[in-house]
Amino acid sequence: MDIFLEYLKVFITGGLICTVGQILIDKTKLTPARILVLFVTLGAIFTAIGIYEPLVQFGNAGAKVPISGFGYSLAKGVMKEVDEIGFIGIFTGGVKATSAGIAAAVVFGYLASLFAKPTIK
Repeated sequence: MDIFLEYLKVFITGGLICTVGQILIDKTKLTPARILVLFVTLGAIFTAIGIYEPLVQFGNAGAKVPISGFGYSLAKGVMKEVDEIGFIGIFTGGVKATSAGIAAAVVFGYLASLFAKPTIK
């Protein structure tokens, strides 16, 4: 029963984040690219001011997997590096913390490009 409740919390958290994105797409003139940037930025800002961490504690992967979770990972990496090595951590921490995700995006993007057949609309 505990695993069911954990999955339910993850589903609800991720679903609510995605619902906000869908509402922004449907009800505003924001492009998907601007919404993506907004979510990453808000994830980082909410982490910096302490709002996003309780959401991660509640929803775990439901808060870490959506694109706002990327902003969370960037901010957490920067905060950790600044604590460990100082000022230079501002520039290195986010990349270190998200390097696996960035590498996966590049590799899978390349693999998808090998099999995709682009067409002009």
